[in-house]
Amino acid sequence: MSERILVCVAWPYANGSVHVGQMAGCYLPADIFARYHRLKGNEVLMVSGSDQHGTPVTIRAETEGKTPSQVVNFYHDEFLDTWRRFGISFDLFTTTGTANHAQVAQDVFLKLLEKGYIYKDTVSQAFCTKCQRFLPDRYVEGTCPYCKSPGARGDQCEACGKPLNTPELINGHCRLCGTPPVYRDSEHFFLKLTAFNEPLLSWIKQKTHWRQNVMNFTARYLEEGLKDRAITRDIEWGVPVPLEGYENKRLYVWFEAVIGYLSATKEWAESIGDKERWRQFWQNDCRSYYFIGKDNIAFHTIIWPAMLMGYGGFNLPYDVPANEFLTIEGKKVSTSRNWAVWLPDYLNNYAPDPLRYLLSINMPETSDADFSWHEYVRRNNDELVATYGNLVHRVLTLTYRNFDGKVPSPNGTDDGSNQLNALCEEVFKDVGNFLAVCSFKQALSRAMALAHETNRYLDEKAPWKSIKEDRQAAANSLFVAIKAISVLKTMLYPFLPFSSQKLHEYLGFEGKIEDSGWEMHIPKPGQKLLQPQALFTKLDEELVEKETQKLGH
Repeated sequence: MSERILVCVAWPYANGSVHVGQMAGCYLPADIFARYHRLKGNEVLMVSGSDQHGTPVTIRAETEGKTPSQVVNFYHDEFLDTWRRFGISFDLFTTTGTANHAQVAQDVFLKLLEKGYIYKDTVSQAFCTKCQRFLPDRYVEGTCPYCKSPGARGDQCEACGKPLNTPELINGHCRLCGTPPVYRDSEHFFLKLTAFNEPLLSWIKQKTHWRQNVMNFTARYLEEGLKDRAITRDIEWGVPVPLEGYENKRLYVWFEAVIGYLSATKEWAESIGDKERWRQFWQNDCRSYYFIGKDNIAFHTIIWPAMLMGYGGFNLPYDVPANEFLTIEGKKVSTSRNWAVWLPDYLNNYAPDPLRYLLSINMPETSDADFSWHEYVRRNNDELVATYGNLVHRVLTLTYRNFDGKVPSPNGTDDGSNQLNALCEEVFKDVGNFLAVCSFKQALSRAMALAHETNRYLDEKAPWKSIKEDRQAAANSLFVAIKAISVLKTMLYPFLPFSSQKLHEYLGFEGKIEDSGWEMHIPKPGQKLLQPQALFTKLDEELVEKETQKLGH
């Protein structure tokens, strides 16, 4: 029986290119998961979009002398191109700048206000006397009052993940001019998070399938006690507060952006000509998964669920498989110092699947992981080329050359063949089980173990020798190897969609691999093969030094 799966993916700020840390953190795991469930025949909707209202956008615009819209349009287009070239298969990737999003965000605001979960209060707000304006949270930097890390922002400390209010910062200063802010009174709207402390604690106790890091962070934060948070700010860029007298205030991006999952689903439903279809993912039987980095856990396990509880009638998140961070050559990613590997640059020079493979086999699921160019080359050459690619190439080349370009007909099996056939079934089941619970590293490692075993089987049978003495024995072993390769191309498709599609065609299957389903497709004897080409290309060790030298410059 098919299931309904909503895949919600973190909304990137439209102020810079996507880097490998973000890709490993949320976009690639979400894509792997969505591709698997589509193969399974489940009804999948994967949505996200450019977050265009965050202060990172306005800061970038001011730095470059552009309008926020110019910055947003450039990076939104680049995001779409990156997803296409890297194979991130969104059903809809929109922006928070649509009229639809504004309407949905304002509706949530008004409903929570009506039900008493939003209230007005006068607060002391940072004001820069030199810049002569109120400072949104990210325009103020200082030392975190909790972990004492420098460079904490007025909304959150990246080092410890704690959400902050600007006055809490130690030695806070305007990030544009360095002036310590003064604080002036300003009336704002607050979300009554304190009303949801106990309901959220009761809710997370049911989440026994959550990753331990997500559960620990959420439980600790709730046990310490929630605080009400301002959800409006004095700024011109953003979704307007839909009340008379508040025309100069905007909804805070942290409140408004998470509503994008709902507004994007509504936009998708409108785009397919079925306006009410969104309800199937938000009000009917559906499991929703939120793929984010660990710095966004609180917004998806506490704040967004509280908003949904307050509104009423919506499904709460089923799982939030947040990943840890990916460092680059042993150092934390720094976009300002250009210590990052940018996806547009990568895709201009290399194929997508080798990077998809490295980021998957080394995914920071439960602890931070590191990216290095040396490891990228090693994994490509030793695992994709030498293990998997070589297996495919020698089996299909030998078969194509000796059996008229067709799958050979077997006439029996032996113990070794039976063992490999049984292993195929076992691994296929295991990989599906791992993918279903977002254990992507384990799924990929298990699939690659089958490639190793198939190589071992092939070396033992040596059909390149037996073809000269016992043609049928060669046909038998090659048929078993082709079966294993066909199973591999289905299991590896969520990770390596481009090379899997090529292999699908080399094996003589028609159409797209995703239309074939999550099944062990065995090529039939006599099925015509396409002349095989190498799936992967060996990389020169020299690129390690060349690419490493780009970092930090």
